[in-house]
Amino acid sequence: MVPEGSHVRSVYLTDDKGVLASDLGSKILIDCSTIDTGTSLEVRDAVAEKYPKASFYDAPVSGGVMGAEKGSLTFMLGCKQDDHNVDLLTTLLSLMGGNVFPCGGASLGLTAKLCNNYTSGLIAIAVSEAMNIGMKSGMDPRVLANIFHTSTAQSSILDDWNPVPGLCPDAPASKGYKGGFRVQLMKKDFGLAVDTADRVGVKLALGDAGLQVYQDASTDEKCKDLDSRVVYRLLGGNEDWRKDFPEEVEMKKDATKKALEIGKKQMAESGKKK
Repeated sequence: MVPEGSHVRSVYLTDDKGVLASDLGSKILIDCSTIDTGTSLEVRDAVAEKYPKASFYDAPVSGGVMGAEKGSLTFMLGCKQDDHNVDLLTTLLSLMGGNVFPCGGASLGLTAKLCNNYTSGLIAIAVSEAMNIGMKSGMDPRVLANIFHTSTAQSSILDDWNPVPGLCPDAPASKGYKGGFRVQLMKKDFGLAVDTADRVGVKLALGDAGLQVYQDASTDEKCKDLDSRVVYRLLGGNEDWRKDFPEEVEMKKDATKKALEIGKKQMAESGKKK
């Protein structure tokens, strides 16, 4: 897994040191990078031309650092459901993630990943803006987050990766936006999604505006090199909100998680007794 298409080309196609310089035989190659589909198909074709018995698959991943630590990553696999290697690939990737999805063909794993990051990138901006509106109108962000959690605005960005510091203790936002998914990488992926939309003739209402936000954050001295949810800071969000809302408020999402954990434990204990 490397950051950009140029890096993938270098890893595979460098004449004397690239992967293709070795005798691949019938090996299976899995690339988990999030890059442009054109580069991925170029590398796949080069592998097939030089080593017809070898196989190359795009398999980008979602879930971030927290997903990797928990083993709950999602892999988007660039192959058909009936690919001759699909069982082996699924078994292997399941060791690192809880979800493996064959996406229909070569490079479609990347297409799925770009669509996912386009969506999550827009949600992060929308959550940042909405939280900012509510807080500057006088609302406690915990109350607003609880309302979102139980209403149609609910999302994993809100519940697990909230851009507002202090709402999700394990989220990068609560750690000075350190760790997580760097804003420069979100800019790259978001831009690739916008490019893909243009290539396939899809009209975007929010693409250019969203891309501009991540471009601005990527060059802002207070935001660059930090987690992409730092767009909340870029948009002027209040990070030191606790002094305005000192009373404790229980987070609904935490209560829900606790209830689920208790339920799972009780079911497991009940199963053992049987």
